[in-house]
Order: sequence, then structure tokens, then C-alpha cells
Amino acid sequence: MKNKTSFSASIITHCRAYHAEHDDPRIFNDYLAGSLLTEEERANFDRMTYKSIKVLYFICSRQTVPAIIRFFLPRYYTRTFAAIAPRDPKLISNQAATVDWYMHAHGALALSISRSRYTEDRLLEALGKGVTQYVILGAGMDTFAFRHLELMNKLRVFEVDLSATQAIKRQRLKELGWEIPEELHFVPVDLTSQRLDEALINASYDPKVPSFFNWLGVTYYLPIETVYDTLRTIAGIAPQGSTVIFDYLDTDVFDPAKAAPRGQWLLWSSAGEKIKSGFDPATLNNDLADLGLRLIENLGPENIEERYFRGHPGGYHAQEHAHLACVVVE
Repeated sequence: MKNKTSFSASIITHCRAYHAEHDDPRIFNDYLAGSLLTEEERANFDRMTYKSIKVLYFICSRQTVPAIIRFFLPRYYTRTFAAIAPRDPKLISNQAATVDWYMHAHGALALSISRSRYTEDRLLEALGKGVTQYVILGAGMDTFAFRHLELMNKLRVFEVDLSATQAIKRQRLKELGWEIPEELHFVPVDLTSQRLDEALINASYDPKVPSFFNWLGVTYYLPIETVYDTLRTIAGIAPQGSTVIFDYLDTDVFDPAKAAPRGQWLLWSSAGEKIKSGFDPATLNNDLADLGLRLIENLGPENIEERYFRGHPGGYHAQEHAHLACVVVE
């Protein structure tokens, strides 16, 4: 059975593949993502989504919430469900239509493609300024090294993740017959118990070379002390001017009185992984300064909505409470 982290990584890969195959224009075109999942895995994700939304529809179409559901779920979750559930019974009768509705109406896919687009746009800018090392923390099923083979002769890529997740990915690459680029390095690390700097140096990372760190979809699931320690470690191992991009949730998401319905849904449906931490956007600059980092850009949901989703025919909307931070090492 897959570990929880690899399962979460597979869901994000499925979202990126779905967008690449079903949307035009594409906000982020990960045209290889679908290859890293088997047909059975993708079918299972669709079936799970369909069953979940049918249950959601069932709960919210009744005049009263069944007693067993009231017992297991806090009242604010049932209110959340009512705010985000589909209304059309014809939709629920068709699996493909229900999955398509979910992918466009809920936040996981929008969050995944917007943060990836932002990060890779920033990376391509950094390559023109001397960056030659790219570290992907929590890489999961990332396909950058295979989508940009033309860059692999001048860029070393380090994929950092749990060893179990990397084993699943490497097995899939073997099955596909994809040749692993010479400058792609797999670095197994558990950030909660192992030293990132030591693992990177052992994998031929050069602490004197300008670097770019991608840390997406991970900070939510770590204790805040681990998040701080990881950022502090990056500031210590990367030379001045190196870039770090990470996404985070604001702390309002943990307050039922302040959280948007899709924010509550995010907490409830986080692929079996408990969401543990967030930042206050108003104090982020000072929080990072104490770690040796300087905040360059801090995009909130409104900024992400305007930049990537305004007017898009897919009807996507930025995930509430999700932010993108771009920082540099001082």
C-alpha cells in the first residue's frame, strides 16, 4: 500500500494531468503527468471523487442531516458541505460530468497548477541570472527534468522526498522506459527527522553555486517548527541571492468563523494527511527575516485569481487561504 505522502503526490499529479488533457488554454501544461500514473490509478481517483461527491450531494439534498453524520462531523462542516455541494441531480448521475465539475469547482487543481506555473516562470527567469541548481522539496511525481531536457545540460536538479515516494516514482520511470537525465539527482530525506543540508551535499549539491528552491504543497503538513528549521537550513546552505518559493496557508483557515467553505473542505479532505501549520501574511516578512531570508513577493488568493484565473473559460478560482511566497537568501 502506498504511503500517505505518495498518495497525496499522486492526487496532485492526477490534477495536473487532468488540466493538461481537458483545458484550453492551459495555465500550466504538464503534458507528461498522466504518464506517471497507471490507468488503474487514474480510474480509481475518478471513482473516489465520484463517490465522495455523491455522498456530499446526498447529505446536502436532504431536509435534515442524518444523525450519524451529525455525530461524526462538527456543525460547521455540514454548513461547509452545503455551500460547496453540487445542486444538479443530472450531474450526479454521470461520473465523468461529476469529476469534471469537481476538478473545476474545487480548489485542489487550481492550487496545483497556479503554484507550479508561478514557480517555473520564476525559475526560468532565475536561469538567466546564473542559477544552475534547482532543488525540489517534496518533489513527488514532478516532471520538470523530463519536460525540459533542453535545460539539463546546464542545470542540476535535486528531487527531495521520502524514500518510499521516490521508490514508487523510480519504478514507474523504469516501467515507462524513460532515461533518467544524468543531472537529475534523487535525494531521500524525511524533513522531520533528517538533515536536509547533509543529504544535499552528499548528493553533490554545491553550496557555493546560486540555487533555486521549490517547496510546494508541503509546509501545510509539517509542524511549524519543522517549516522554520527547513527554511533556516536553506538559508545556511544556499549562497546569497538564491531563491526559495513556497506556498502556505494563512492561519484564518483554522478558524471556523473566518475560513471560507473551500478552506474548510481543504482541511477535511487533505488525502489522509493532517494540515498542521500556517503563516500570518502580515508578519511573514519579519518571520522570514529572522531566518536569514528576505520576502520579495507574497501573493494572496486575490493576486493569484487576477494573475491566472480571471476570465479563464474553465471557471477556476484561486484556493482561498493559499498564498505563494518568493524569498531570497540574504
